[in-house]
Parts: sequence; C-alpha cells; structure tokens
Amino acid sequence: MDQTQTSQGGTAAATPGAQRRVLVVEDDPTIVDAIAARLRAEGFQVQTATDGPAAVETAEAWQPDLLVLDVMLPGFDGLEVCRRVQAQRPVPVMMLTARDDETDMLVGLGVGADDYMTKPFSMRELAARVHVLLRRVERAALAAHTPRSGILRLGELEIDHAQRRVRVRGADVHLTPTEFDLLVCLANTPRAVLSREQLLAEVWDWADASGTRTVDSHIKALRRKIGAERIRTVHGVGYALETPAA
Repeated sequence: MDQTQTSQGGTAAATPGAQRRVLVVEDDPTIVDAIAARLRAEGFQVQTATDGPAAVETAEAWQPDLLVLDVMLPGFDGLEVCRRVQAQRPVPVMMLTARDDETDMLVGLGVGADDYMTKPFSMRELAARVHVLLRRVERAALAAHTPRSGILRLGELEIDHAQRRVRVRGADVHLTPTEFDLLVCLANTPRAVLSREQLLAEVWDWADASGTRTVDSHIKALRRKIGAERIRTVHGVGYALETPAA
C-alpha cells in the first residue's frame, strides 16, 4: 500500500501516464490488485471493477481514458461490457483472455477492443501496451485536427487521414484506432511486404516478437471489414496491401 501511494504522489507528474485514467475490470483479486499496482506505479489513476454491471456503471461515472478488460466476468462478460461502454463513448480497450483462442480475440476486436493479451502475461508488457495504446489514441486526436491534403485512393479503397475514415466502394467502414493505423502502415508502401515484426514495431511500438499473434488477429479483423482479397499473406514473412494494377 505504501509503495502504491508513493508511486501516485512521487512519480505521476513525471511519467507518460500522468493523470490518465485506467479502469481495470477483472474478477480475480490477485490479478486485479497486481495490474492496478503496476499501473499506479506507472503514474496512472486507477479504479477497479470485478463484474460486468459494476464495470459499465464505473465507466459511465468515472469516464476512464482506457479499459483493461477481462473477457470472463460475473454478471455479464467482457464482450458485453465492451459493447455497452463503447455505446456510451469511444474508449480504447485492452482485452484480457485466459484462452489462447483466436475466435475469442476476433470477437473482442469486433465489438470495439483495440488490443488483447492472453494470460499469463508480464506486467511489464501490459504497462507498455497501455502506454502505446494511449499514445495511438492521442495521435489520432491530433491527426483529426491537422489538415492533410487529399485522400489516399487505392482502387475502391479510400483512406482519409484527416478524418481517420475509411471507405470501400463509397461506403464507410468502421475501424478501431489500431486497425486504422495498421491499414495506413500497409498503405504507405502498397504491394510491399511488411513483416509481422515491422508491423508490430510501427503500429504497436512493440519490438518483442512474442506479440506477432496480435498482428495476425488484427489483420484478420481488418480483412473482415475491408475485404480479405485486399491484404495478401506472404507465408513466413508478413503481409502486403494489394492495389489495382497500374
């Protein structure tokens, strides 16, 4: 307890997480306490909830900047929490799952989660991912107020950097901040193959190759939204954004 209080009072102003609010939703007392302690030590303000209804109520009242959200919860699960919280206001979500199940990951991304981690995980990596996700959201807000000339058009795919909007055949496609940044990274060098490690470093600011499964799941989610044929897999290497032949 003393260590947590010292972290809040002594280092918050000097850390990247200073004054940012994180709601941690997890029903295991040991895990929720460990996550909360680590994030407070990183300079974040932290509140916790241990079931679905409490998570939605706390998110509405406290207005957190980010959710760390377990999938398996009493009351109703983390997927339903994500749906309800995102209906109130957009907020980045780091999903936690105890199962290394790609279907669960894709469903989580589909209801508005921005990233996920599979248990067991290191607290160091969790804290790093939280910092990265918040920086990405901040960059998105800045880009929305920074005029950029033109819209990138790659056949029937349109990417509007200023508004962070994507259209396919003229229809808007909703992407999470992470999915948008991933698409832009691929679109910056169309038809060029980018390795999973390159994408992880560019989009997530994370250099650990153990996170490449995160890239694969986000690619699958992105394909579902913009069309599977638009992203080519180069087995053993990475991915490339396909464009119409000149």
